[in-house]
Amino acid sequence: HSKILDFLPRGSGIVTRRPLVLQLITANTEWAEFLHCKGKKFTDFDEVRQEIEAETDRVTGANKGISPVPINLRVYSPNVLNLTLIDLPGITKVPVGDQPADIEHQIRDMIMQFICRESCLILAVTPANTDLANSDALKLAKDVDPQGQRTIGVITKLDLMDEGTDARDVLENKLLPLRRGYIGVVNRSQKDIDGKKDIKAALAAERKFFLTHPAYRHIADSMGTPHLQKVLNQQLTNHIRDTLPAFRSKLQSQLLSLDREAEEYRQYRPDDPSRKTKALLQMVQQFSVDFEKRIEGSGDQVDTVELSGGAKINRIFHERFPFELVKMECDEKEMRREISYAIKNIHGIRTGLFTPDMAFEAIVKKQVVKIKEPCIKCIDLVVQELINTVRQCSDKLDSFPHLREETERIVTTHIRDRESRAKEQVLLLIDVQLAYINTNHEDFIGFANAQQRSSQANKKSSAGNQVIRKGWLTINNISIMKGGAKEYWFVLTAESLSWFKDDEEKEKKYMLPLDNLKVRDVEKSFMSSKHMFAIFNTEQRNVFKDNRFLELACDTLEEVESWRASLLRAGVYPERAGVSDTSFTSH
Repeated sequence: HSKILDFLPRGSGIVTRRPLVLQLITANTEWAEFLHCKGKKFTDFDEVRQEIEAETDRVTGANKGISPVPINLRVYSPNVLNLTLIDLPGITKVPVGDQPADIEHQIRDMIMQFICRESCLILAVTPANTDLANSDALKLAKDVDPQGQRTIGVITKLDLMDEGTDARDVLENKLLPLRRGYIGVVNRSQKDIDGKKDIKAALAAERKFFLTHPAYRHIADSMGTPHLQKVLNQQLTNHIRDTLPAFRSKLQSQLLSLDREAEEYRQYRPDDPSRKTKALLQMVQQFSVDFEKRIEGSGDQVDTVELSGGAKINRIFHERFPFELVKMECDEKEMRREISYAIKNIHGIRTGLFTPDMAFEAIVKKQVVKIKEPCIKCIDLVVQELINTVRQCSDKLDSFPHLREETERIVTTHIRDRESRAKEQVLLLIDVQLAYINTNHEDFIGFANAQQRSSQANKKSSAGNQVIRKGWLTINNISIMKGGAKEYWFVLTAESLSWFKDDEEKEKKYMLPLDNLKVRDVEKSFMSSKHMFAIFNTEQRNVFKDNRFLELACDTLEEVESWRASLLRAGVYPERAGVSDTSFTSH
């Protein structure tokens, strides 16, 4: 066009530090306005430049910071088409001012917000005096527009290339081909701007450069800023024509959807009690559905970080609780001492011939009573997880704090009520066991069938080497000279613990029989993020090569507990409490 507007800031470093959304609107007169100071008309475009710089600093500060908050500028002129341009920051890999080292990622994310839109044409601007094959602009454009349908390449600073080099192969669309091709331009230098060289003189100098340069003169008519203007107008018009039908269809469907939604509110009365009741019922019903899903499973938002809800309760019942029951195993010497005293005390001054039933019942009852504590603790853990689940499900009621508070109060009160009933029932069951020892029960091992049951158990254990668990574990105590901590594929059976190079189980590294093995806790290392436990031989033998312990590590505490529960099923019991005890309440 006959007149060229010059108002975008220029300078060294990152000049564009916020997106500039520039709406060009055809009008009879020439003026501009910013949305952040609407109503104020700018007729002097030097003032427009100053306002862009000032508004940039208002949000980003004067320390060369960046911000994704756009500056919205409207320019009205007889010399423009009706279209919108967005000027974005260029990628930089160097921290600027007080900015952090991740400034490159911040700018990249900001650019992506805009160039992902299918309705946008992408102007990928790359300086010719850099490595064009590694152009960030072209890489980003290719990420969002792999077919090159929306990308136009612009090569700048052709006059600053090293002597004897040129960008001819790129401009002829041979080196890094784009469907829409490349256009070379030569802009004013900072020296030209400081010297007040006007744009007309700059355009004349640009034209002369292309006509006289031996590498570009044969394509001079398809190079330069005026040709870029012409191509952009033409390609933008074509792009609008191609995308408009789908865009119109999308807008119409959105409009219909909004109309349907709005219809519900046309007769809306804020104080309508029926509407309030309906909304309340829907929210409470949603809370109920969410709670059920979290406990029963099949939730719409599955936690991939840790166990929660029903899964955690399942683990409490099937791993934590049995593990704690096994840890209650009494010391055999202590048991024998107690039995001896019980028998003597019941006989009194008499010398007894047979073991009295009263001594047997006294010892058994003392053992049964020990079950109370882990049972009650198990209930406590389950209740705590139920209350956590209630809080997670009530997150959707955040907009109504009183409703959320009341919902949590009612449900938690109900859970607490059921907690006391559950504890009463569990204690009653234990009291039932204490009240009467049924020696006729088929599971009771009396003197008559003790030997028979024992031999049956031995036959059962040798019947088959059943696989109990498989999974990855890290052996932590391999010396650094031998490669250091390393991950292996472990297979636990009823008789042995083996590990392999990988889960194909082709290359077995070692097989450890389970006889005389026990599990010991290992405190988490300060330097390691993993959780550990150890396996050792009760007969003071080396359990693996020259190691007294086999120290194993998992990523989470849950995995450690799960492995320990599996080892428990295989008959590998935890070390005696008092030596290294992990209580039920410590996790």
